[in-house]
Amino acid sequence: MERVISATEARIRFGEVMRRAVEGREPIIVERSGKPYVVMLSVEGYNRLRKGQAGERWQETLEQILQLSTRIRDQRGGKPLPPPEEMIREAREERDAQLTHLR
Repeated sequence: MERVISATEARIRFGEVMRRAVEGREPIIVERSGKPYVVMLSVEGYNRLRKGQAGERWQETLEQILQLSTRIRDQRGGKPLPPPEEMIREAREERDAQLTHLR
């Protein structure tokens, strides 16, 4: 969990803030005039942000897309999807039919 402190508190307790960021592994948001200004975090946390997280999220997203693609293909019995224009037209027709029943 992140902690929020003022710039004055960060200046007065800089050593403690650094220790907390490293040992507690928590990012510390430093505010100036009540607005978030900077974030202090350990070098380990910084490196983790720079290296792995973006790549891991990309890989997770790709895996989810592939799983969804497999499920759709299985549900359609291997038949390809219709052209996007046809799918949009069908969706609009369904929407129009639902709106007609509401009147």
